[in-house]
Amino acid sequence: MEIKIILDFLSELKNNNNRDWFQLNKDKYEEAKLAMIGLLQNLIDEAPNFDHDVGHLEPKDCLFRIYRDVRFSKNKDPYKINMGGFIAKGGRKSGNAGYYIHLEPDNSFVGGGIYNPGPKKLKAIREEIDYAGEELISITVARNFKRHFSKIEGDSLVRPPKNFDPNSKYIDILKMKSFTVFKKLDDTILARENFVDHLIPVLKSMKPFNAFLNRAFTK
Repeated sequence: MEIKIILDFLSELKNNNNRDWFQLNKDKYEEAKLAMIGLLQNLIDEAPNFDHDVGHLEPKDCLFRIYRDVRFSKNKDPYKINMGGFIAKGGRKSGNAGYYIHLEPDNSFVGGGIYNPGPKKLKAIREEIDYAGEELISITVARNFKRHFSKIEGDSLVRPPKNFDPNSKYIDILKMKSFTVFKKLDDTILARENFVDHLIPVLKSMKPFNAFLNRAFTK
């Protein structure tokens, strides 16, 4: 696994984001993609040590495509300038909370939780927070969590969601539409030989947070 291969390719792609350059450098893309698959495989192999619920996954279940959907975007660049993967039960399309790794020169990070869940899952999460919000608070103030993450992040409603008490002590969380956490990864950390060993404790600290969110869907 060589993170530098990924970052070097993405640096070049950022300055040459067009189909002609990409086709001429397809071999560099394939090499970077292979390195990303290797990273995801390492993380998948480690996952049972901190989250049994992830289950059996293949890297292809977790890897995001590098091709952008430009149909409704003002930005017509055809390729993403990052590589990312999402490790969760059922893979990246499952709609479950999980663990995200994002590699991009000078903008790499690791994150987790659930981004923009559909209406049914969003309602289930809010009901779980309404019922057991104190547990979620305790998770987010725990020492191991706070060592890596400052707060839950995500867009919020202006008004309280329908059918929830506007005076709830958890109203600020109930108004959220995504429930995510992020930790910046410095490029010097990415260059370390033991990068995965550095990453595992960060992912492990997210496990209670993800478990709380996923519990809302299994009741």
